[in-house]
Amino acid sequence: MVTSPNPLLGSAPPERARPAARKAVRARSRAVSEGARHDAAPRVSLYDEVTGRIVAELEAGRIPWVQPWDAATFAPGLPQNADTRRSYSGINILILWAEAARQGFSAQGWLTFRQALAAGGAVRKGEKGATIFYAARFTPQAANGGGAAAGGGGGASHSGGGGSGSGAQGGGGNGAAGDGSVPFLKRFTVFNVAQCENLPDRCTLSGAPLPPRETIPHAEALIAATGADIRNGGHEAYYSPGGDFVALPPQQAFAAQIDYYRTALHELGHWTGHPSRLDRDQKGGFASQAYGREELCAELASAFLCAALGIRPTVRHADYIGAWLAIMRADTRAIFHAASLASKAADYLLAFAPESAGGQPVPAGATPRIGRGDVQGMGAAA
Repeated sequence: MVTSPNPLLGSAPPERARPAARKAVRARSRAVSEGARHDAAPRVSLYDEVTGRIVAELEAGRIPWVQPWDAATFAPGLPQNADTRRSYSGINILILWAEAARQGFSAQGWLTFRQALAAGGAVRKGEKGATIFYAARFTPQAANGGGAAAGGGGGASHSGGGGSGSGAQGGGGNGAAGDGSVPFLKRFTVFNVAQCENLPDRCTLSGAPLPPRETIPHAEALIAATGADIRNGGHEAYYSPGGDFVALPPQQAFAAQIDYYRTALHELGHWTGHPSRLDRDQKGGFASQAYGREELCAELASAFLCAALGIRPTVRHADYIGAWLAIMRADTRAIFHAASLASKAADYLLAFAPESAGGQPVPAGATPRIGRGDVQGMGAAA
């Protein structure tokens, strides 16, 4: 019998090759085990790490999803992949806003290390990137006979691709879907364009902020285009799930009139949760966990919409910080889930914008349907 050379062991006779083969197998086994241990180490900390940072901000009285508009150098808007111009979503918005504020970056553009190189530039030596997350689902071998991963799940999505991915976070035993797939997170590192050099203009140019003004025509047009039943009058702001309408005080009642739009977008965030739209759970009573989660979702949706529309609201909502902290301390994944739902709500509303891709054109002179609310007493936006 002729024995063909073994590409791993060379042409040594089989009886002499066996010890070397066993040694190679053991070495590969050790490498795989060590790699598995290395990958598994951060698994319990990904959700904790991000939620911990947000909890620390809230405990310090800072709301991380309200952009620091007072910083003159900070450009309004959603963070984007500077190469693809796709906006980041979900938890990644909060991470990149916080990182830009902490580092004093004026731009909202971000790139992976490889994207910077592909664009003809480079990340400056010594710069440290921001870790963001991409949610995907994995089907174990027992469920599909071979195992496969599919990206795009959840709101913590990484826009633009381009590499720099590392690590994986298992979704836990209670996250399996009906098809047997299990959610997990992947880490990606991105760098602000201010941390790069020699990038082409297309990667560094940012839109000019809107001039300060109390009436914002494109925000009015978006609100009108939704077709939502907006009832201006009275002294409270809220969404009525049963009546499917939004009640708002008149704009003149706001200490800062620009906050009329922030409040309107917050309530429209609730409006998207109606069963005929995105169908979220809105049955929780006041001060319940379900109520707090829906409030967090609507608040984040308002923040994302304000950023997308270039609206600069004042900071409020300190009255809800305690409830948000309780939710996040009880469940470190709550902020991920809320940010994902908020991104979906914001995208749903932005689809109505006259100039958005797939948006619905607004008829000339269209205005929101106006009614007279019969509510009394001044309260926080619900």
